Amino acid sequence: MRTRKNRNILPPKEFAKRVIRYALFSIGIILVSILIGMIGYHYVGALSWIDSFYNTSMILTGMGPVNEMKTDGAKTFASIYALFSGIVFLSTVAIFFAPIAHRLMHLLHVDESDIDEA
Repeated sequence: MRTRKNRNILPPKEFAKRVIRYALFSIGIILVSILIGMIGYHYVGALSWIDSFYNTSMILTGMGPVNEMKTDGAKTFASIYALFSGIVFLSTVAIFFAPIAHRLMHLLHVDESDIDEA
């Protein structure tokens, strides 16, 4: 997916396709993360599906937990899922913005030698 230094910048249509592809990949990661959280909160935390979705969404977006976890297993799951969610959130943002940052560096004519000197 990388463009070589000696090639011209991608045309707008190709760039739009790349942005859409990265956005869809980011959405896929988020959906899988929501599924993992919902299943965990439902079966380990003994919450209803809607409460599981609510807790998962709140944790994944960094807002914090909603329902109190009563068992040690549920607390352990919630803790691990919160750490996982933080990593997923940051990674997803990086993946989503990668093609935009890449294009910006091309537009500004930034190459590896410029970055190494900084």
